[in-house]
Amino acid sequence: MSAQYVIIIYMKILGIDPGMAIVGYSLIEFEDDKIELITSGSIQTEKGVRESSRLLEIFNDMTTIIDKFKPDVCAIEKLFFFRNRTTVMPVAHARGVILTVLEQFGVPIYEYTPMEVKQVLTGYGRADKKEVEQMVKFALNCENLPKLDDTIDSIAIAICHTRSCINQPVMV
Repeated sequence: MSAQYVIIIYMKILGIDPGMAIVGYSLIEFEDDKIELITSGSIQTEKGVRESSRLLEIFNDMTTIIDKFKPDVCAIEKLFFFRNRTTVMPVAHARGVILTVLEQFGVPIYEYTPMEVKQVLTGYGRADKKEVEQMVKFALNCENLPKLDDTIDSIAIAICHTRSCINQPVMV
């Protein structure tokens, strides 16, 4: 008689939508094909404050979040193209600070472009925000999502990573 093995995938995934003004974050638990939202929120920095102070705030808040929730991995939005040249550098700086904190804690980092996230969640890489939001609701089996788009995007990024782990599209 041969032994049969069941592989159970379990992990806590930190999803991050980086930004200078708003960093959306979420933590989901993923076990087999079940996804549960543990927490979500945003880090909001004040306009008009020195960029270095805003980056320090992001650094400190990300440190607190990672220390408190101890994620197994992080899925973060990858910058690949930006229409607005005035915001690309501050977002890149914020993303760099976030990557530094993740590295400091030894959290493995997985990067996804917005198009990849949309493709995985909706099957269409140019889906709009409402379509992504609907698929996030479906994946979490809930109707009430956070109000901020940045936070919803962080959840979508984390869900994208779950699909990459099991190489399975979202089924409707």
